[in-house]
Amino acid sequence: MNMDALKDRSKDLFPGVVVAGMTAITAQWLAEHYATPAMLLALLLGIALSFLGEEGKTVPGIGFSARTLLRLGIALLGARISFELTAQLGLPIVLLIVGAVVATIGFGLLIGRFFGAKWRFSLLTAGSVAICGASAALAIAAILPKDERSEQRLLFTVMGVTVLSTIAMIAYPVIVNLLDLSDLAAGVFLGGTIHDVAQVVGAGFSISESVGDTATLVKLIRVSMLAPVVIIAALVIRSFATPDTDGERPPIIPSFVVGFLVLATLNSFGFIPTVVADLMSTASRWLLLTAIAAVGMKTNLKQVLAVGGSAIALIIVQTIFIATVILSGVYFLT
Repeated sequence: MNMDALKDRSKDLFPGVVVAGMTAITAQWLAEHYATPAMLLALLLGIALSFLGEEGKTVPGIGFSARTLLRLGIALLGARISFELTAQLGLPIVLLIVGAVVATIGFGLLIGRFFGAKWRFSLLTAGSVAICGASAALAIAAILPKDERSEQRLLFTVMGVTVLSTIAMIAYPVIVNLLDLSDLAAGVFLGGTIHDVAQVVGAGFSISESVGDTATLVKLIRVSMLAPVVIIAALVIRSFATPDTDGERPPIIPSFVVGFLVLATLNSFGFIPTVVADLMSTASRWLLLTAIAAVGMKTNLKQVLAVGGSAIALIIVQTIFIATVILSGVYFLT
């Protein structure tokens, strides 16, 4: 692309990217002042501004934010991951976390049909519940075959897991106290079950610093499962999805997953300074916040709500399942 074409492209994208970015900043400000998840606020604000994604100068930039900035944000998540995470918790607990992620995805796919959900929606919800909430939903949606309901399913999933994660942030510390769990058990339970990172941190540190540290560590191990799950899912989908009925097939290994793995590897070997890793983590959060605001702008709220009560029930059952698996494992291992 020559310089003139690049300038023209930048001019086309600028209005929409700025609108999505300002929406993300507004969502973050409201989140800090009203104790509400920033992801949920960005989504709702984006939906309120959905007319901007339908026509006008902002359309190209909003599409760019919802697609390209999303993938870049997911790739930068890799800078938060290192191999040292597993050593700090010990192999049994790591196996419990990995097993719970795999079991939840399998369970979600298995029971989806009983809630009237097809495999795409079942995988999307199960993956987001099992791994890291809204971020996982965005990553998995990027490799699913696209059809006219793709954005509708994504928005519903992001909204559902974010609301449930907020409820869990409040309710799970109460459960921890009722069950009189140790700091290690409490941290594993909170980090292994709550969907979004921010809510894990909030729940863990509301009990104690030790519980907060353990919960955050466990959550990051779940986040590290994002790359292998997405790669395996993409390979499986390519093997059976047909363009005529399932939409366009995903690439063998999405570029954003490659970026995630490269950064995680570099960070594990100490090639990324802590300051740079922190900057990448912050950039990732803002990019994902901007992307989800843009996705909201591209979506019709009536279509999202039309998904129905059975879809809500599916996400709730998946959430209860992973909580049961982790809590059972905690009692057995600690």
